[in-house]
Amino acid sequence: MFAKIHYYLKSFLFLELLKGMSVTGRYFFRRKVTVQYPEEKTPISPRFRGLHALRRYANGEERCIACKLCEAVCPALAITIESEQREDGTRRTTRYDIDLFKCIYCGFCEEACPVDSIVETNIFEYHFENRGENIMTKEKLLEIGDRYEAQLAADRSADAPYR
Repeated sequence: MFAKIHYYLKSFLFLELLKGMSVTGRYFFRRKVTVQYPEEKTPISPRFRGLHALRRYANGEERCIACKLCEAVCPALAITIESEQREDGTRRTTRYDIDLFKCIYCGFCEEACPVDSIVETNIFEYHFENRGENIMTKEKLLEIGDRYEAQLAADRSADAPYR
């Protein structure tokens, strides 16, 4: 009987509404923490993993030796590699695709690579407008690696934190 009376009093007096309004009132006069995104940027963790890139050696040759360890370790099966043997006996990739819709950005591919070829950059500002742009081909990955090589080398130096 008491529970019914208590329920009707709570619903009649709008206690839940008053509780919610008190929380709103408390935060209404506090300093705002909204970030105006394009103009203001929040700090990025040194461990952040973003857009993928393929690196080259200083002489311009691609680093990937087509060992397929990154393809094998990828839990989302987002990496596809095809390779062929060159005249000098070394193996190189003919196809290196990453489906960024499948990728979970775990960093296993980066850790598995013995020659530090595939890396995840700290680039997070990218988007896709057309179908198929989510597939990062070997050419796109090498272009990103070439464009940001100085930053990638600095991030992977011995004194970089958390690497």
